[in-house]
Amino acid sequence: MDDFQNLLQSGMIFSEGLAALVSIIYLKKLKGSYYSYFSIFLIFIFCCELFGKFAENYISYPKNLFFNYFVIPVEFIFFYWLYAYQSLNNKKLFFAISGIFLLAFIPNELYFIKNKQIFSFNYTFGSLLMALLVIMEYYKQVNSDNILNFMKNKMFYINLGVTLFYIGTLPFWAFYFQLLENMEMWNLYYNYFLLSGIVMYLLFASSFIWGKQNYI
Repeated sequence: MDDFQNLLQSGMIFSEGLAALVSIIYLKKLKGSYYSYFSIFLIFIFCCELFGKFAENYISYPKNLFFNYFVIPVEFIFFYWLYAYQSLNNKKLFFAISGIFLLAFIPNELYFIKNKQIFSFNYTFGSLLMALLVIMEYYKQVNSDNILNFMKNKMFYINLGVTLFYIGTLPFWAFYFQLLENMEMWNLYYNYFLLSGIVMYLLFASSFIWGKQNYI
């Protein structure tokens, strides 16, 4: 990993911390809103990233299992909840997509390599399900009576960030091993992965600053 990628990795953790900090500042204003759980989620993710980066200096633990079996599933299921259960107001869709995502661990356990940092099959499958919700959210926003005021919509910032990161990195994780055969292409996609992560968390922070309560 070169110096630029190390810088991007640090920048991604910083952007996660910034999003968590901004969410804490606005948390009191969100009391009683389901959006307050988004703040808790950002704090949780930042703490997990710090644990993943520094804990191995003090204790020995399977870092890949921690992220693959705990952190990443929590991320996907939370976003499924935020999109389907809350924003789209479709509880059945939330339970269906969450169930399908969890069932994807079965073929992963049976057929795919598990000694890598991220289970590309689960991540890719989870992102495909996320893409469905992202499209539905865009459709909802485009057909909203308040479309001209989209900059005040918290979900606009969240949806854009999720699009850039989770959907934009689908080719990277879907063809991870194929890309490893061409390190120049792999590095290009990995740089995008880190850059889009930084932008996503900055957009999450922006959702607290510019998004309005009456759009929840």
